[in-house]
Amino acid sequence: MLDSLLIPFRGQPQPPQLPPGYALEPEAPPRGEELNGLLVLCGEPSRSPQRLERALAASAWQLSLRAPGGQLVGFVRATSDQALNANLWDLAVDPAEPAATQHLLLQVLVHTALGRLRRELPGCSVSVAAPQGALETLRQHGFVVDPGGIRAMGLRLQA
Repeated sequence: MLDSLLIPFRGQPQPPQLPPGYALEPEAPPRGEELNGLLVLCGEPSRSPQRLERALAASAWQLSLRAPGGQLVGFVRATSDQALNANLWDLAVDPAEPAATQHLLLQVLVHTALGRLRRELPGCSVSVAAPQGALETLRQHGFVVDPGGIRAMGLRLQA
């Protein structure tokens, strides 16, 4: 049963290449307003930019994808207990991008994030909250929806 939670090293897709002009930024996090704008475009509720910036500061790391014009078109961040568990949050790709580009950008984000987790936290279990459109990409990278019947639930506290 535990094996279904592990992400296999073999059989992983080849590293995807970004389209020309797009850039992956692992160091500088986006501004809260900028990230909120992307998340809202992706169907998430609006969040306080200040709270997003606190979340970014408390995260282990983040990855931003920028289009040739410099606008934020993709994002994911990681949190972890640094021992057993890692979580990917706010996985998002701008829905205004062409479908093939959206898929490729999701591939880059997921592949890069999992590669980093494998190097920094080998053996950790990884969970992700993801939009419906990302499920196929996540399956290609070894994720299983509700492995072993595990059900996740979420509650958004009202301010």
